[in-house]
Amino acid sequence: MPNRISRTLLAVFILAACAPLAPPAPAQQRALSKEFRVYTNFNSQFVPRKRDILVWLPPGYEAEKERRYPVLYMHDGDSVFVNWRIDETAKSLIDSGQIEPLIIVLVPNGGSQEARFEEYTPTRSGAHRVGGKADAYGRMLAEELKPFIDSEFRTLADPPNTALGGASLGGLVSLHLGLRQPTVYGRLAVFSPSVWWDGRVILRSVKALAARTNARIWLDIGTGEGRGAVEDVRELRDALVGKGWVLNSDLTYFEARGADHEEKAFAGRAAPMLKFLFPAKPAPAAAP
Repeated sequence: MPNRISRTLLAVFILAACAPLAPPAPAQQRALSKEFRVYTNFNSQFVPRKRDILVWLPPGYEAEKERRYPVLYMHDGDSVFVNWRIDETAKSLIDSGQIEPLIIVLVPNGGSQEARFEEYTPTRSGAHRVGGKADAYGRMLAEELKPFIDSEFRTLADPPNTALGGASLGGLVSLHLGLRQPTVYGRLAVFSPSVWWDGRVILRSVKALAARTNARIWLDIGTGEGRGAVEDVRELRDALVGKGWVLNSDLTYFEARGADHEEKAFAGRAAPMLKFLFPAKPAPAAAP
């Protein structure tokens, strides 16, 4: 099992590019706050690459010893930590009562562009000569990492309280695994998914569903990502609706005007995603 590092440790993370064909971006730095726990060299029998796992704990976690929390697992965790600063967004929304407190687990990709293609795609692409190991990566998440997190922290471990999210190829793998593993994940954050992968295989997967799952889905795209990308995601939205998801109920679809396929744009949509997937629970009625 991974080793625990001091909460005051400073971390340097390599930013893996989110654009599917872009080269890796330069290394960036950010200090870990006291709300983080780090587990180094998390090992798996399903994927070959070890990785460091970051866990962010919400305000009140140490004080409220009996409380349990929903969990959001995010792909490209180093990028989400450095560039999205999703912990700061979540803390602000929790403190203002706009969302329920949650634990966020940041899972880095395999460490290279090729590894990212391998782990985040459901099929091997003949055009790219890579990919197709999303199910193995999914087994690492569901059979190794999630049980570890559930054993270490006070989580609500059932599907309605377990979320999976990511952007670009991370959005693709989030939807793929969410649909394949409905007994694990009940909330999905699908940012600018790479619908184009392998002849739009994710569209075929959705259309082949016998029925909708119980997943609550956030789906978005930036209109600056290109006409083809927008049309693909609109078709994905329509395919989900065709299987029984209801817009503005268990499916939210959002188009960000002028937003490009880049980290700043994804980070800007983290707050509305959190509000949709983790809305604040109403206060209990006062006793008569």
